[in-house]
Amino acid sequence: MIINTGQRTDIPAFYSEWLANRLREGYVCVRSPYDQGLVSRYRLDPAVVDAICFCTKNPAPMFEYAPLLSGFGQLWYVTITPYGRDIEPRVPDKHRLLDDFRRLSGIVGRNAVIWRYDPILVSESYTISYHLRAFETMAAELKGYTDTVVISFIDLYAKVRRNYPEAREVTADERLAVGRALIETASSHGMTVRPCAEGNELAAYGADCGGCMRIGDFEKAIGRRLSAPKIKGARPGCSCYLSCDIGAYDTCGHLCRYCYANTDSRTVLENMRLHDPKSPFLIGGYRPGDRVHDVQQKSWISDQTSMEIDL
Repeated sequence: MIINTGQRTDIPAFYSEWLANRLREGYVCVRSPYDQGLVSRYRLDPAVVDAICFCTKNPAPMFEYAPLLSGFGQLWYVTITPYGRDIEPRVPDKHRLLDDFRRLSGIVGRNAVIWRYDPILVSESYTISYHLRAFETMAAELKGYTDTVVISFIDLYAKVRRNYPEAREVTADERLAVGRALIETASSHGMTVRPCAEGNELAAYGADCGGCMRIGDFEKAIGRRLSAPKIKGARPGCSCYLSCDIGAYDTCGHLCRYCYANTDSRTVLENMRLHDPKSPFLIGGYRPGDRVHDVQQKSWISDQTSMEIDL
């Protein structure tokens, strides 16, 4: 099976010590965001967890805990965008992140690291030409360290509209112009562009529009075939394999203005104060009346033969 860590928060950036403790103790508890009394308990054991998927804007805090992860398959999505503190108030310096990306690729292998350049927003400060220059610079820095870059354009969810009211939709013409240019640049640096839930309009120009977090990506990362059960995408047009996320909403301290997972900064900071690195829960602990469900887990590896990966 696969454990996800990054659809609700950024665990490597803010909760690496907690995750290390969970790996040492071999289990984690996750409170349902839809039923606060329902708790799922997962074993963190390589015998039943084939891969752990990370989505992060800062992988560096996990580097010291790399030995704890060595028995697990890993797939990392690392977001590096060109925005300043006005959009991403607490994201580390981008030059440092490029260095950290390269270091991570050296640890887990380039098949297990994917660059995310998203969401793409267009404004007076972040023009199309600005994006094209920034993407070219970053792609050159990451050449040889990944084969894939995921892109998407900003979605104006209710939380995004509240926290970033001046944001606007990227028009169809802008999406096409940016997408075509990024595909060309990425190709020149040995990368394939994958749009995230953006339809198929960029396929004609060389984009892989089949989804950005597929079972095939996990297979490529761990070098094994997986017989995974089918699940539905998180939203229309989404082909990502999302399940068993151990994070929690309203806990990501980056406070990016375009974030769909945070209600507002006050709620996030209040939740982060409730975090205990020794707790089995990311936030808080057991509560009276909790209904604890031990999730049935098993390996999805369909054979023990390593896959041949074309590099």
